[in-house]
Amino acid sequence: MEKSLEQLKQEYEKNTVLLEREKRKMQRLKNRQAYLESGSRKQRTHRLITRGAAIESIAPQTKELTETEFYSLMESILNLPQAEHFVRFAAENHARISGQEKGGD
Repeated sequence: MEKSLEQLKQEYEKNTVLLEREKRKMQRLKNRQAYLESGSRKQRTHRLITRGAAIESIAPQTKELTETEFYSLMESILNLPQAEHFVRFAAENHARISGQEKGGD
């Protein structure tokens, strides 16, 4: 059975409306994704700034260092066996406490 020209036009209009609806839906999803990604970027930026400020408040001399000097210093400090131990301990302690809070212990 062949469709009439009028039926084809109606079908075309219906599909055009559906296509536009799906395009708007896709744009909303893209906007939502961008919003969520920017939120995580903002959180990361905030965390980096506050931790950098903490280092400067504890060791004000680091303000004078160049970025390369600062990175070199941090690598040297964090490669010390004691520092590795403290970082590992802090991470494990955090994981243990977080697990207790989630588990309700």
